[in-house]
Amino acid sequence: MEELTTYLLQFQSLNKQQIDLILSKVEERSIEKDSYFSEAGKIPRSVAFVLEGIFRVCYFNNKGEEITKYFIDEHNFAVDINSYTYGVPSSEYIQAVVKTKILVFSRRTLDELSDTIVPWDSMIGKIMSKALIEKVNRISPMMTEDAKTRYMEFMNRFPSLANRIPLNYLASYIGITQSSLSRIRREIT
Repeated sequence: MEELTTYLLQFQSLNKQQIDLILSKVEERSIEKDSYFSEAGKIPRSVAFVLEGIFRVCYFNNKGEEITKYFIDEHNFAVDINSYTYGVPSSEYIQAVVKTKILVFSRRTLDELSDTIVPWDSMIGKIMSKALIEKVNRISPMMTEDAKTRYMEFMNRFPSLANRIPLNYLASYIGITQSSLSRIRREIT
């Protein structure tokens, strides 16, 4: 839980009593590989902080093809924020790529922390702003490049993910087929 404390303190000074309260309210869980933390069509009731592992955020397009939007790795929060905030069914899945250890905040817990810790809402606002910027940076810049450039950019920007995610998820993320990705990897090596 030290990881969560370190993460939160980047955004807001908290005293020991506040930190202890936060840590007393979270629940540690493991999500097995290929299992979902949240699913399309459902309203998320909790938020996860990733301790170990990787989630992928994905959806099905109108042709029924599974598309990977982005990945969430250690020391980041995982939730469909729009769906969670507005109480509407999610349009995406959050799936464990590998066995993933998380800390879970229920909606009730987050509301209690908001009511109890004065700077909580300000801190959450800063975290959400950072997450939104990172989300945009993970999605948009790569789609204007050719496939080889997108792959190289992924390898440069996310080297810790490259060998931890299946090739089919990586291919979906950069918008190419798995066979094209295999060809690109052969050309590079």
